[in-house]
Amino acid sequence: MNRVLVTGATGFLGRAVVTAFVEDGNLVRAATRSEPDPPFGANVEVVMHPDLAEPVDWRPLLDGIDIVIHLAGIAHITTSLRPDLYDRVNHLATAQAAAAAVQCGIRRFVFVSSIRAQCGPAANHALTERDPPAPSDSYGRSKLAAEAAVASSGVPFTILRPVLLYGPGVKGNLATLLRAARSPWPLPVKLFGNRRSLLGIKNFISALRFVLSAPQTIGGTYVVADPGIPPSIAELIAMMREAQGRRPRLVPIPPALFELPLRLLGRGELWRRLGGDLRVDPGKLIAAGWKPPEDTRTGIAAMVQAAQTA
Repeated sequence: MNRVLVTGATGFLGRAVVTAFVEDGNLVRAATRSEPDPPFGANVEVVMHPDLAEPVDWRPLLDGIDIVIHLAGIAHITTSLRPDLYDRVNHLATAQAAAAAVQCGIRRFVFVSSIRAQCGPAANHALTERDPPAPSDSYGRSKLAAEAAVASSGVPFTILRPVLLYGPGVKGNLATLLRAARSPWPLPVKLFGNRRSLLGIKNFISALRFVLSAPQTIGGTYVVADPGIPPSIAELIAMMREAQGRRPRLVPIPPALFELPLRLLGRGELWRRLGGDLRVDPGKLIAAGWKPPEDTRTGIAAMVQAAQTA
């Protein structure tokens, strides 16, 4: 039985990680800024962590811990936040956590970074870890700086760079897309052929379990995505409607009719996230021994069915 600290424990990803590691028989310390709602069950010790924008003494949270899964940070990308806030929360707080982990004798430190530490909102080829990191915004740069701090700290680490995650209870852009797919209306995305890698929550949990059981991943950095060819937006909507027992009902409107207004409104970044390719090849992690348990179609169907019963 391991004693596991999960930071950022009440987010979409954090709750899933806490639940999974308790199910595995671990004692989990869930660090969060607010009381969990709904509350966690047995074998979960809830602790409040301080504001990560300020210097943090991590040692009380790390006392008695074997494994750290560090998720806490600013997870969204917005122009309304100052670059220095991203740096303090995502980079400096992570650096402090890794340094404290060395002092406390932590056996494994998994830092959950982001694919945006490696690239901007789109890429013209399938990305691997061999591509030089080229983040395009304050969020990505703060994550890349955090990776460097963890790698140089001396703690036994593994860094994961997940792509966009989906699963029951998902938030953000995918939740918006799911609401659109559940609407009765035809959707004008039939000609959207760009492909963007996704990562199901079940596959992410599997990757976490794998790296913690695999000594060969210590000191490694891995991109994480569902295996296979990523779906286009048109295919993704079709999957969501298929899971509802419905026809796709997609209308062929040229993507350029969406691109031009967004660019004129200064929302070119949003268009690149919607209309650009972002394909990621998780072959390095698979070669190390990771076996993703679920394909994208199955994971999307599970997300849709969970939303229908919520």
